Amino acid sequence: MAKKTFGILENNPDVMNPLAARLGLSPALAFHDVYSLTEPDLLALAPRPAHALLVTIPMTPAWKRAREEEDAGKGDYEDVGDDPVLWFKQTIGNACGSIGLLHCVLNGAPVEHILPASELARIRAEAQPKTMLPRARVLEESEFYEAAHRDAAQQGQSEVPPVDHDRGNHFVAFVKGTDGHLWELEGSRKGPLDRGVLAENEDMLSEKALDAGLRRVMEIEKNDEGGDLLFSCIVLAPALRNP
Repeated sequence: MAKKTFGILENNPDVMNPLAARLGLSPALAFHDVYSLTEPDLLALAPRPAHALLVTIPMTPAWKRAREEEDAGKGDYEDVGDDPVLWFKQTIGNACGSIGLLHCVLNGAPVEHILPASELARIRAEAQPKTMLPRARVLEESEFYEAAHRDAAQQGQSEVPPVDHDRGNHFVAFVKGTDGHLWELEGSRKGPLDRGVLAENEDMLSEKALDAGLRRVMEIEKNDEGGDLLFSCIVLAPALRNP
């Protein structure tokens, strides 16, 4: 049976916010652009608390090697039910953008902002107790989720680049699990990646979370290739209210 394939999403609040709302996220939360991880004045523009980061990262040779070394020898992910994060294995082509969104909104504090009887609520309830592949099938079999992703793929401000499996951009979510740890979630990995304990008052834009999360990937690129990592980053945080 042919693998189901979706259109590519742009990592843009104008794309992700309508998609999140359609799936059932309360308007109390929204995605916002992150303009810098190093300039304090620009970083301060992001609303807080920062519940999750959704990032697109190019598959550079340095990051690819680091991923392969970290995943070497790992078996299939088997934790279910009471695991501190809800992680989905990506089995749908090009679904990494909407799966990244799901990783952001179905973990940690954002769960409290899922509307009852919504598609997000249904996906979470059905997926939580399942093992890796049956959990992935919850997404494969959701016509609502597929239609929402399809419509979101028509949005955005730039032309979608051709897909290149080795060099294309990968969506990665950084979230705070129910155990207070920083988790790196990506559907093409062997499972969720524990990046360490965060204090109660540390969110996804705290120095510790950034150093153990996205900045860690930036350092891999700088130390190996000697250059800066090109990435796109948005943050899930309280929505801004018009006066």
